[in-house]
Amino acid sequence: MTAASDAYGFGDPAENGGPRPLHEVDLVIVGAGPAGLYGAYYAGFRGMSVAVIDSLPEPGGQVAALYPEKDIFDIAGYPVVKGQDLVDALVTQASQAEPLYLLGESALELRHDADAVEVVTDAGTRVRAKALLLTGGIGTFTPRELPVGGEYLGRGLRYFVRKLDELAGQDVVVVGGGDSAVDWALALEPIARSLTLVHRRDAFRAHEHSVARLRASSVRVLTPFEVADITGDGAIGEVAVERVRGDERITLPAQTVVAALGFIADLGPVQKWGLDLRKRHVLVDRSMRTNLERVFAAGDISDYDGKVRLISVGFGEAAAAVNNLAPLVNPAFSTVPGHSSDAV
Repeated sequence: MTAASDAYGFGDPAENGGPRPLHEVDLVIVGAGPAGLYGAYYAGFRGMSVAVIDSLPEPGGQVAALYPEKDIFDIAGYPVVKGQDLVDALVTQASQAEPLYLLGESALELRHDADAVEVVTDAGTRVRAKALLLTGGIGTFTPRELPVGGEYLGRGLRYFVRKLDELAGQDVVVVGGGDSAVDWALALEPIARSLTLVHRRDAFRAHEHSVARLRASSVRVLTPFEVADITGDGAIGEVAVERVRGDERITLPAQTVVAALGFIADLGPVQKWGLDLRKRHVLVDRSMRTNLERVFAAGDISDYDGKVRLISVGFGEAAAAVNNLAPLVNPAFSTVPGHSSDAV
């Protein structure tokens, strides 16, 4: 049992190295990120038993693994919420369904028979269910590396910030132009000694509201610039940046460089299941149904015309998927759930 599992009270189905059992549930969910956790709750609300599989050792997906202290502003009912606080609330909500968590295991194989699907993990665990909901986000993810300074990884160079307080009182350089770079710059501004954001383009890929806040902040924004060199005695001491297609060079004091250049996503074995894919995303119809029988998808992993990749949208997609797969679990279940207040 992992420490993370202990913290949440999740059990290991094969303690002491014993044989992995066959679990039979109504719905198996692959992916324990926000959409998967909400899907687990909602399936329980619809009267289904649920198993949740995730390769990470704790629930929360990318939010918990990479952005636990990130402020999230677009969740209904929360003016602002930290990533980990959102995950904790989702875990508490999902606990009403008493889901079986299989954490630290990757979904490896998908098997079909006449009235069920079976998922086999890389640990040999088998889960048989009436339906499968894929909520695996972007799959496994590795950071895009900064072209220079790799030797300082762990000595000032980092690719994400789990605890903001670790950088209090430091000179920090954030590199990148997406949401993560802008969000981290804004979050670190009040506690860092100095904060510089370096982006190789004038235009940002981040949310417009966040960029406006950045422009109005005390963060020094250098565009279009890129990191040319990182130096220091054992740990980072200075960062040299150069203007793109220009001669200007600026040397910045720094103890930390946060390279927020995005991630390389890999769907892993899921790509071999025969799903219709579009740019590493699983195509679904309006009912969140994939081309495979009894297999649905929701959240960032799913794709359709007009798709908007937001956590809040993923919640709705998970609910839509559960309602549309409900008759597969039990023909007496309607796709129209009624209001939750009516169930009390």
